[in-house]
Amino acid sequence: MKEINLTRQEKAIEDSLLKGEYINVTKSNFAAIAESIAARRKDAVLNIRVNSHDLVTIKQRAQKLGIKYQTFVSEVIHRIAQAR
Repeated sequence: MKEINLTRQEKAIEDSLLKGEYINVTKSNFAAIAESIAARRKDAVLNIRVNSHDLVTIKQRAQKLGIKYQTFVSEVIHRIAQAR
């Protein structure tokens, strides 16, 4: 059988699941969570030029979090856009 390599985030989820840390939610809570996830669907493309040193730093930070750098950049942009 082929060995599956999990990211840090996936491994943390697996560990939590095995420890029984997840809880059941009501259908209305689940619907609210699903709606929140759908609202963050990416439906636009953005092309920008950045300093190469900044890009290296961004990629390193994303790698530490166990996510792709595009996802990391998207999350940063989202948080800034939502800040008041």
